[in-house]
Amino acid sequence: MHILRFQDLVAEGRVAGRRVFIRADLNVPQDDAGAITEDTRIRASVPCVRMALEAGAAVMVTSHLGRPTEGQFKPEDSLAPVAARLGELLGRPVPLVADWVDGVDVAPGQVVMLENVRLNKGEKKNDEALARKLAALCDIFVHDAFGTAHRAEASTYGIAQFAPVACAGPLLAAEIDAISQALAEPKRPLVAIVAGSKVSTKLTILKSLAQKVDGLIVGGGIANTFMLAEGLPIGNSLTEADLVEEARAVIAAMKARGAAVPIPSDVVTAKAFKADAPATVKPAAEVAADDLILDIGPRTAEVLAAQLAAAGTIVWNGPVGVFEFEAFGHGTEAVARAIADSPAFSIAGGGDTLAAIAKYGIEDRVGYISTGGGAFLEVLEGKTLPAFEILQRRAAG
Repeated sequence: MHILRFQDLVAEGRVAGRRVFIRADLNVPQDDAGAITEDTRIRASVPCVRMALEAGAAVMVTSHLGRPTEGQFKPEDSLAPVAARLGELLGRPVPLVADWVDGVDVAPGQVVMLENVRLNKGEKKNDEALARKLAALCDIFVHDAFGTAHRAEASTYGIAQFAPVACAGPLLAAEIDAISQALAEPKRPLVAIVAGSKVSTKLTILKSLAQKVDGLIVGGGIANTFMLAEGLPIGNSLTEADLVEEARAVIAAMKARGAAVPIPSDVVTAKAFKADAPATVKPAAEVAADDLILDIGPRTAEVLAAQLAAAGTIVWNGPVGVFEFEAFGHGTEAVARAIADSPAFSIAGGGDTLAAIAKYGIEDRVGYISTGGGAFLEVLEGKTLPAFEILQRRAAG
């Protein structure tokens, strides 16, 4: 994918003295008092900001936070805690600027944070007048927020249309490289793990991947629907019986290509959806009418681990069981450790997936951890993200 990269502009000496507008993803969780409870996204934004400052740019950083009503400021919508934390990480003050759309006072070597971008009227609808105003604030627009790359908004898409220069920051560029390595030019076999509660939310992803991958592992409630499609009993388990034919179509599409969707041969069941419910391992064919399937069994985990060990590329989205409950997390842990041990290039994304990676301490052994939930899913679906499209178009001149 041909895009302009901010690193290249810095290396070419094209940033000194320029006004640089960085669209970051600083949408961090906060407690009821407004204190930041997890700052990964802020820390991830630091390299781009530091790169711009060290290159002698006048730096503006902004992001959305929460779901504010456009044009109606409320204290809980403010980026003030984020600006304070970014300042701590940079070792310098980061002033917060409100009402900034019509002009920002920032000198080369300085950085300011622009108040929550979603407070601006027209942001979410990508209003052209707003986009042009944002573009007029800068000489260089840097998109460094993969988590917003699937949305065409004024601060993510419109500004990229009208800014003198539009490029990808280091975070976004890394996502593009990892996605290209995993999906555009994968080392084979390419194995995808798609898990979650519902087939309906990931049906288009499953159909798209069935045309590309050499192995498609399904888990969670999705696996239950596939088990039903194969004539296996699933008891009281979460499923979508109306999508059984869709599941069969995915299995058939894989089979036609000489590939497969491995169906669990054993499962872990319980009589209630509770953390302390007694867990029973049983063959998949022996699930009782009042059973809930909450995890894959050890034999299935062994088969999947062997498949992952032999993979060239692994794409992972979703835990294969209710890993939040200790008794029903062994399948997800086995898959996670198999991915960590595999020589394959692996890319993982999605909130539950990241939580599983953190729980089992394998962050350093996954090839690339994607920062975007919805954006990651849309890439798996085969969609061209708006951010990628406009940056490619601008790079082409």
